[in-house]
Amino acid sequence: MRLLTDDQWARLAPCLPHNSGKVGRPFADHRRIIDGIIYRYRTGIPWRDLPREAFGPWQTVWKRHRRWAADGTWDTVLAQLTAQADSAGGIDWIVSVDSTITRAHQHATNTPRPDKDVGAATRRSGNEASATEGEPAGHAIGRSRGGLTTKIHHVVDGKGRPLAVVVTPGQVHDGPVLPLVLGDIRVPRLGRGRPRTTPDALLGDKAYSSKQIRTDLAARDIRAVIPERADQQANRKRRGRDGGRPRTLDAETYKRRNVVERSFNLLKQWRGLATRYDKLAIVYRSAAVLAAVITWLRS
Repeated sequence: MRLLTDDQWARLAPCLPHNSGKVGRPFADHRRIIDGIIYRYRTGIPWRDLPREAFGPWQTVWKRHRRWAADGTWDTVLAQLTAQADSAGGIDWIVSVDSTITRAHQHATNTPRPDKDVGAATRRSGNEASATEGEPAGHAIGRSRGGLTTKIHHVVDGKGRPLAVVVTPGQVHDGPVLPLVLGDIRVPRLGRGRPRTTPDALLGDKAYSSKQIRTDLAARDIRAVIPERADQQANRKRRGRDGGRPRTLDAETYKRRNVVERSFNLLKQWRGLATRYDKLAIVYRSAAVLAAVITWLRS
């Protein structure tokens, strides 16, 4: 069963690790394994129900996915694909940011968690020694109105392709997470030079309208295209001349913010992402990064 086209596989294969790091233990067929990972998240089935005749033993598929979740393989692949696109001038650096809530299934929540909700985020990983290193104490599962939930934060380019993915508990406010999400934007240069980490402009809704966020964006020379909240407008008017000038909004550019909403629509076509079944946050996030990789391969 082939879920990646030949053209997509030709672009993806050179970005993948070629050996398992163990003497005499080369990796099995990458394409078959990756097709199995995609199939599992597209359908939302348990790992044990993966068709053996199509993808081989489910344990092999699961172990490969968990290993790559721990060592940041999919982050490396995403960085290489974005670097190729940037070198060809294919990235629109007027980016949009937002988040989406996903319900955590009971299979994801039967792990020990702190008595108090922990707001730690799960973001770009390094080369960890174990699959649980870097895992937040609360597994990025929080309690909100919808029950036990997880929140996926995206920064996408002007064409709706994810540049950064961060996972937090569902009750965490979007504003404080923005520095983490922007910090995960890292597009390497194919030649010499530092990776690009700064977009030209940031489009966000009123959740990102705080004075601190605007100050931080201005310090990084990022143009903020963010509407002002009604309470902020009222406070400014109440202070009179001391309140400062009204915030200006480039309404025409702000219309382009819909690309981030559309990116979540595509993400939630994968049933294993629309509902969280994974216990470990790093495993769940790596699947979201894999979905981002597929988006770039299709572009």
